[in-house]
Amino acid sequence: MASSSDNSVSSLLAGADVGNLYTSIDKNNVHGLNLTVPEDAQAIIKPWNERDDTSTSARSNVDDQVIIHVPFTQNVRVKSILLKLGRGEMTPRHLRIYANHTNIVDFGEAEEFTPNLNINLLEGEVGVMEYPMRSASFANVHSLSLFFSDAVGGESLQIYYIGFRGDSRVQRKEGTQKLEIPAANAADASLTDRITEKAGGQQTTAR
Repeated sequence: MASSSDNSVSSLLAGADVGNLYTSIDKNNVHGLNLTVPEDAQAIIKPWNERDDTSTSARSNVDDQVIIHVPFTQNVRVKSILLKLGRGEMTPRHLRIYANHTNIVDFGEAEEFTPNLNINLLEGEVGVMEYPMRSASFANVHSLSLFFSDAVGGESLQIYYIGFRGDSRVQRKEGTQKLEIPAANAADASLTDRITEKAGGQQTTAR
């Protein structure tokens, strides 16, 4: 079930979206299919503080289907996707997510491949909505292809913002490494310290 960022993220984190993966996205290589302006695929990948900016968006071209390919600069665990979508007849109602395809999944392949996750998107929402991604398929991700479709009006769809929450696999590995005590000081140590905290371990607030 999705949750509104106004309740689940903004108020809880006081304006700072801990765990946002914006800095791990390879934005220069984000691209899309069936957009009126191809460069708009990158324009809707925004930092958290610009999530409500409606001056930039991506619109579908010939029908109500769009695919956005989002590569990451390092492997990440994705816990949820954050979306601000067009309103009224421009609202897409269906999202299929395909993980770890090096190249963008095109429309023909999208019908052949089984998506890692199907999401029924909510209608009538004006803020950023958060949809959980709890499948094991998203535990070690280097790219995602997002297939939006089925606009309310049936002709065209619009997307204002795409974001993700999760953590870096590199950070998680570093966070679980054992803290070694030098041999020279071992006799002075009463116990062996261990680092057990995991970076980005905050629980997703979507329910």
